[in-house]
Amino acid sequence: MGNQDIDGSTNPEQLRRFMKCLLNDVRALECMINDGLVESGIRRIGAEQEVFLVDRLWRPAPAALQILEKVDHPDFTTELAQFNLEFNLDPLVFGGDCLSQLERALNDHLAKLQQAAQECGNNVVMTGILPTLRQSDLELENITPRPRYFALNNALRRLRGGAFEFRLTGTDELIIKHDTVLIESCNTSCQKHFHVGPEEFARQYNIAQVVVAPVLAAAANSPMLFGQRLWQETRIALFQQAVDTRSPGHHMQERSARVSFGNHWVKGSAIDIFRDDIARFRVVMAIEIDEDPFDAIRDGRAPKLRALQLHNGTVYRWNRPCYGVCEGKPHLRIENRTLPSGPTVVDEVANAAFWFGLMSGVAEAYDDVTEAIEFDAAKTNFLAASQLGLDTQLAWLDGTKLPAQKLICDKLLPIAQQGLQAGGIESADIDRFLGVIEQRVSTGRNGAQWLLSSHAGLKNEGTSGERSAALVAATFVRQQEGKPVHEWNPAHLEEAGGWQKNYQRVEQYMTTDIFTVHEDEVVDLVANLMDWRHIRHVPVEDDQNHLVGLVSYRSLLRMLAHDVPHGTDAPVSVKSIMQRNPITVGPETGTLDAIDIMRTNKVACLPVVKDELLVGIVTEHDFMTMAADLVESYLRES
Repeated sequence: MGNQDIDGSTNPEQLRRFMKCLLNDVRALECMINDGLVESGIRRIGAEQEVFLVDRLWRPAPAALQILEKVDHPDFTTELAQFNLEFNLDPLVFGGDCLSQLERALNDHLAKLQQAAQECGNNVVMTGILPTLRQSDLELENITPRPRYFALNNALRRLRGGAFEFRLTGTDELIIKHDTVLIESCNTSCQKHFHVGPEEFARQYNIAQVVVAPVLAAAANSPMLFGQRLWQETRIALFQQAVDTRSPGHHMQERSARVSFGNHWVKGSAIDIFRDDIARFRVVMAIEIDEDPFDAIRDGRAPKLRALQLHNGTVYRWNRPCYGVCEGKPHLRIENRTLPSGPTVVDEVANAAFWFGLMSGVAEAYDDVTEAIEFDAAKTNFLAASQLGLDTQLAWLDGTKLPAQKLICDKLLPIAQQGLQAGGIESADIDRFLGVIEQRVSTGRNGAQWLLSSHAGLKNEGTSGERSAALVAATFVRQQEGKPVHEWNPAHLEEAGGWQKNYQRVEQYMTTDIFTVHEDEVVDLVANLMDWRHIRHVPVEDDQNHLVGLVSYRSLLRMLAHDVPHGTDAPVSVKSIMQRNPITVGPETGTLDAIDIMRTNKVACLPVVKDELLVGIVTEHDFMTMAADLVESYLRES
């Protein structure tokens, strides 16, 4: 998806030309593999780092283009949303101090990016899903203004035939509908690359499929989205649904999702995966190809295979085969796309060391992993690790099924250590980075657990917006300190910055746990709701869950005093006393605007509506709380 010259055209002739180029690229790659032209005999590693940009309120900051201009370095590039950025590291030869080199490169790039961000009034945060993200941040106004991103959004919407629907269940449940692919931008990762020779590709790819689950369980760092506690690594479920082009009717056809773990072991070569993806997934966008790969081969040049790389970039296997050219030589690599961004650089390098070590160590210890474990068991491991993290049970190659913590500490860390030693990695780096994994796993304190325990500790403090901001602020501060996540202290509400930073917009403090009634309900239900839940306003919805009215405590009193004859037992409907078409605001409405609307219209309550649906409510009580905080703050300062 790095191509800048995508125009989003769906012209059938252009798509046909692109498909011919795509098929030609696959044939060329197959010839290069058969003729020994694809690099072998050397192992390299690499990484891509995605980050969030946040403003002084710890909210997403759509400042990517401005910050990129200040950074002015080819390693840094845009992502789908303007509040995300990515940088790519140069590949390293696997051996010696490559892990320390990887750590230094990550730190150097992050320092450069952070300096540029601060000059723009922002900060850089590494986390799988930013806790302060709201659905209102995912409007098209925040998409990066590059043709390829609009083309991707239009193509996926066209193939799906409508809006994107999401249903995620964990401790809490999230059900939303969204009309752009920007929901994908909720996720950021630190992707790792492992160079493999063509003759070993199938064996190494299958190993990657086996070891990804325990590595992900240890690395989980994304347990929440929009304030809801979902999977330990919610990115996995969210991303799969975010780019799923299947409409509901297609599921009967057993069509594969564009994001997947796969359905079987690889028996042949990388060509088999590329062919399978071309057969299963439509071309979603095209570019004009000006290179004949066979001409390049005859001229002694490594072909770019741009058509293959573009199509491969729109099929999101969690372990993805990649073709590339390094120092003029074509190569194959396996891209691990499962690992989240953060919590710190040392944590990310520890995750990399664990994965690289298992990739090498399992290859040394087992001839053929496909004979030792069923594919469905490996796939089940991956889904279980995504949902439960270190709390899951994982099947292993020796036929055992163990808790993730015991499997990792007792069996997998020794294998990873042997793999790193066999690769010639410096012993000090092996001890340091695998030691981080051992401490993190044995204590059960990975990034996901830190976020969840911090969130639980803040449960009865502040507003939901303040709690989310505290999590982001604490993450940023601890990242700057550089200690691995298992040594982090819990987040504290004071880190959110107080009321000045957390009452800027309605969505930061609105009540989202709302009790509503239908317009045909009996008024007695409203009265009881007010009594039971200690509330003074009850929204009224119709059969399509659209807001149609509002019942206030005052309207109930008025009914009792004037409208109902003494001694009448006839039930009174909600619609007979509700205020129709109440004044509403959107979640992005500023606090000063909301106060002005309430004062001008002499109302004590503002339902918050998004896409015609009720998403929250703000009352005068919220502003009384805000005023109390303001007075207390002022008196303390005085």
